[in-house]
Amino acid sequence: MSRAPYKPSEVVDFLVIGSGAAGGVMAKELATAGFSVVLLEQGPRFKESDFRHDEFQMQFQSGITNDVRVQPMTYRRNDSEPAVVRQAVEYGRMVGGGSVHFTGNYWRFHERDFRERSSWGPVAGATLEDWPISYADLEPYYTKAEQEIGISGLAGSNPFDSPRSAPYPLPPMPVKGGGVLLDRAAHKLGLHSFPAPVAILSKPYRGRGACTHCGYCEAFGCEVRAKSSTLAALIPVAEKTGMCEIRSGAYVRKLPVNGQGRVTGAVYFDRRRREVFQRARSVVVCANGAETPRLLLMSKSPAFQQGLANSSGLVGKNLMFDTWAYTVGLFEHPVNEYKGIVATRVVHDYYDADPKRGFYGGGGIDSRFDLMPIAYALTGLPPDAPQWGRGYKKVLADSFTHSSGLAAHCSCLPVETNRVDLDPVVKDAWGLPAMRVTFDCHPDDVKTMLFMRDRMLEIAEAAGARTKWALPVGDVLPSRHLMGTCRMGNDPRKSVVNADNRSHDVANLFLVDGSSLVTSARQQPTATIQALAYRAADKMTQLAKSGGI
Repeated sequence: MSRAPYKPSEVVDFLVIGSGAAGGVMAKELATAGFSVVLLEQGPRFKESDFRHDEFQMQFQSGITNDVRVQPMTYRRNDSEPAVVRQAVEYGRMVGGGSVHFTGNYWRFHERDFRERSSWGPVAGATLEDWPISYADLEPYYTKAEQEIGISGLAGSNPFDSPRSAPYPLPPMPVKGGGVLLDRAAHKLGLHSFPAPVAILSKPYRGRGACTHCGYCEAFGCEVRAKSSTLAALIPVAEKTGMCEIRSGAYVRKLPVNGQGRVTGAVYFDRRRREVFQRARSVVVCANGAETPRLLLMSKSPAFQQGLANSSGLVGKNLMFDTWAYTVGLFEHPVNEYKGIVATRVVHDYYDADPKRGFYGGGGIDSRFDLMPIAYALTGLPPDAPQWGRGYKKVLADSFTHSSGLAAHCSCLPVETNRVDLDPVVKDAWGLPAMRVTFDCHPDDVKTMLFMRDRMLEIAEAAGARTKWALPVGDVLPSRHLMGTCRMGNDPRKSVVNADNRSHDVANLFLVDGSSLVTSARQQPTATIQALAYRAADKMTQLAKSGGI
């Protein structure tokens, strides 16, 4: 079923901004509920045949991600430093957003992640708070996301998992060499490894084919539609309703408001850089945890002089990043980690915080070696390896297939001074203010990363690594997990949106992406972002049908 595109002058029921993990869910849910939907995506729309196994293009030339040559940003660690032009965040810039190029890890947050402040108490220098919802509130929507999108995993295999109402719809992906090594090390050390839940199809599902184990997964689009991106799994469903138009190449610059303080639509630049105003009854911003606050801050007006929906002054603040640690082991026999998906085994034994450590935080560890050949040659060699000439070539030839890695995905505490705002000088190619990122890891986050690094070195040794080393800890730029900048809460003075992702200040404005997360848990936020999107869509449908928006 299809219809002609909506005209900008038509007042559609919902205008969705951003087509990634959350935006794709919103488009599908609202369109299938019978509402008229226009989805604006700043990037292009690619077909599966457009995706290439080209490491240089994808990882070094911003093939499907934001390009800082046209959308620069600045970064500083604190307010006393000058902001310098540097890529601080990376996100998918195409229809499907980050869900097209992400690794596919699909961990649920744990029950305790929603009540960390109650569980552990305050942390000095951080704004740690409980969520206004519980794991139980979100659990049905985790299940719905897993079923609709297509998640491979093994329910009950993680002894630290929270209760679930249904198994994963697909069996786990086959274990890789690095996963076997993690299994063996975990057995020796008394840890509990389990199959990684991933948004990648282990078997054909809902008209989509299974993974072919090509090895080009993280940072690449999937040409066989096995990765459960919104581009593959949800957006086609939204379009088939005849109620949803996907409008790519639409770079939103402002959300206008009327005299009643309600948003009336969005002003955007089209592919020809012409300014267009699309009218709408309600607006749902799903631009990601960095671009959403930037858009709100650019949408100043006499009624919202600090930026749209910013009476709390918290828009852009409490930014949380992807804090991590990474180790590599060199093994006697080939591991061939370049084959297949990135991660097939996970350990959550160090996930929870532990007062005995003397600091707050924890993390999850997965077996992975996500360094492609060029990146490995530039950054992945042992510290004592030759850097040039015949010896360098020999190490490359001998080490690449014999290397296996471990990644720790660690807690990142919310800190109010860590934020996204508008750079007063630097502009993008459209003349709009560039985002300015101010971020420095909380001291407990650094201690957590160091703790997790040491645990991974122990695991590498137990796995039989001949040589092991760790990448430097602390520089987490650019980050792909962008969270906390429009946090949810019950008190409008301490949050930007309510428990249903509805703006406290603007009744017909919803913010649904990583920006609403109150805590970062142990990273891997996609499952939680999508569960929140399904829940928000449910609430919005009820409100709209009852005239409550």
